[in-house]
Amino acid sequence: MSLTKTVMIVAGEASGDLYGAGVVVALRKKAPGIRFFGIGGPRMEEADVRILFQASEVAVVGITEVLPKMRSIHRALNGLKDALRGNPPDLVILIDYPGFNLNLAKKAHDFGIPVLYYIPPQVWAWRERRVKKIAKRVDRVAVILPFEEEFYSGCGIQVEYVGHPLLDGLEKGRSSEQVREDLGISGAQFPVVGLLPGSRNEEIARHLPPIMGAVEIISRTYPKLHCILPLASTVDEETVKPYLENAQVDIMVHSGNTREVLRACDLALIASGTATLEATITGTPMVILYRVSFLTYLLGKLLAKVSHIGLVNLVAGREVVPELIQGDAIDTRLAEEGLCLLEDAERREEMKEDLRLVREQLGQGGASERVAALAAEMMGLTG
Repeated sequence: MSLTKTVMIVAGEASGDLYGAGVVVALRKKAPGIRFFGIGGPRMEEADVRILFQASEVAVVGITEVLPKMRSIHRALNGLKDALRGNPPDLVILIDYPGFNLNLAKKAHDFGIPVLYYIPPQVWAWRERRVKKIAKRVDRVAVILPFEEEFYSGCGIQVEYVGHPLLDGLEKGRSSEQVREDLGISGAQFPVVGLLPGSRNEEIARHLPPIMGAVEIISRTYPKLHCILPLASTVDEETVKPYLENAQVDIMVHSGNTREVLRACDLALIASGTATLEATITGTPMVILYRVSFLTYLLGKLLAKVSHIGLVNLVAGREVVPELIQGDAIDTRLAEEGLCLLEDAERREEMKEDLRLVREQLGQGGASERVAALAAEMMGLTG
């Protein structure tokens, strides 16, 4: 195998950083001398990817929310386009982050550089016109949700279902008791609640205040309530500190593994996104919330083609976890749903069973290795 292959890999968010690192590690097992560069975060840096632009600089959600970061996004996009032109890689691997990555895919396609899109846009949910762009600009697509393969295949796109990367290395997970012992709450009888406001600064600003209000309401019923806030890799403690200064409940900020923290929790109040699937995998009862700007919400309502936003509910095909969106995502409603799960043992067990069934649909692990095999094949490294 050649030792000179180079890959541009682009992950604009915390989850993509995690998944990208998994692919890098798996691909290096096939070709140890391979070089990687692009956009990512601490996980990809640890995997020895040369980071040209940090994911935290460009991570954003929504329409009006993108405006404050336009300069950083354009600088990163132009920088990667210059890299494609000046020192073309053998392959471009794009991970989620659709607006940015589809733009970059066009430039790579124009230069004749093969493109592998891992976790492509959720065009089945909205903005189906993006399918045509994907078909023109992307050579192979690797999807992580079971129903996506049929959709993309039906659009004439070369697609492979690889399973969900969150299931990679699942056997390494520890028990709830072991995690609680490490966190110093072993043997606790009080409820433990996970607070997961999101992985972007804008999400924290919109979600953490109602989450904080909710746990303060819940603490009136459970005075010894213990809360844990696991930080995403793209968020530092200084970002959340102002929201916690006047907290009336015991809150531990944790920078370790989110999934392990969820194992220790009786309940999670959680922003819609990848973390909802982590809670699904750990079987943690949850309430999903999400808030965006008013304009983004209106456009989303007009364009959305699905009845749910939570990934766990989308995979299940029905609402197994309550979703509180926009005006419903307030402290009193969050507390109401959270208390119901804490106090109603039958409902809690029913949700856990539903989560177990959804987890079974996500595959059996090995997504990173399957994506790495696709990448190796596209670079002629299968021999």
